[in-house]
Amino acid sequence: MTVHHQRRSRLREALSEDVRGVFVTRDLASVRYLTGFSGSNAAVVIGTDEAHLITDGRYREQAHHESPDVAAVIDRDVVGALRGLSAGRKIALDDRTPVGMAQQLTEAGLAVRAVADPVAPLRMVKDTQELDALSRAGGISARALEQVADTIAVGDREADIARRLEAAFAEWGADDRAFATIVASGENSALPHHRAGDRPLATGDLLVIDCGAKVDGYHADMTRTFVVGAEPSEWQHEIHSLVLQAQQAARDAVAPEVVAGDIDAAAREPITHAGFGEAFAHGTGHGVGLEIHEQPMLSARSSAVLPEHAVVTVEPGIYLPGRGGVRIEDTVVVAHAPQVLTEMQRGLTRVG
Repeated sequence: MTVHHQRRSRLREALSEDVRGVFVTRDLASVRYLTGFSGSNAAVVIGTDEAHLITDGRYREQAHHESPDVAAVIDRDVVGALRGLSAGRKIALDDRTPVGMAQQLTEAGLAVRAVADPVAPLRMVKDTQELDALSRAGGISARALEQVADTIAVGDREADIARRLEAAFAEWGADDRAFATIVASGENSALPHHRAGDRPLATGDLLVIDCGAKVDGYHADMTRTFVVGAEPSEWQHEIHSLVLQAQQAARDAVAPEVVAGDIDAAAREPITHAGFGEAFAHGTGHGVGLEIHEQPMLSARSSAVLPEHAVVTVEPGIYLPGRGGVRIEDTVVVAHAPQVLTEMQRGLTRVG
């Protein structure tokens, strides 16, 4: 029995009486989770006793290679293929399915209803194969960032550092970057999702690097903050120390059965107490896996309960517009003794 067969079995158990016909999803991450197929066009159909993978002719051989235990249906007309596979049965659609597809199925005479995505909760709990891929992705991310940090110099452009880092991921064995690498210097470091640009690094800049490698489809996510070409100033040291304290408090709070909002609260407490609460304007973290942002979300409003072997980021920050910002982030396995997958020194070190 393959790991994908086991996952489909768990999905059937989760669906139980809620879905008496077939379940269909076109979410590519869920398709890969359930079948192993990594192509860019697919749907998976899960019945009581069978599973089908619908894709087009470009992926005939790939489907056979990646999903040998699933019946492949090669048909660019997904609606037509579904009509043939589910005639006389009700179709339960992942509630993230585009409205247009649901409408097409209804117009084709099929009985369709949306169900709350049943795969996302299963994907929160990582199995041994997934944890191995995430561990390798995290290790590569940390080694590559350490390597590139030693090469950074005053005058380097943000975009050039990002490209060097992404090349280092490949050198260390990653399949790809997990997302567009963030390199934010000087006043740009106060922008949490700044895109690396042409700005050259200047002496005294804060430098935020948010990056991650991808291995076997699984994403790592980490952030470290540096000072360029000088020792940290007093204000830089102050906000970095607060973020470091907040990140440690949040990591200490990560454990099975903990409410996600409580981890967010642990991160916010030292930052708010010091008067920088409004400068921490995003959530404390999120799940990672086949997507860079998955359930659960670690935010003030989140009531999600963390299951053992979920994998989440912990990433508090302080951002001062026009001056600079600090973020420290790690990818962490939820366990009674949490495991950090992106282990690298977190101090405010000088580069260049």
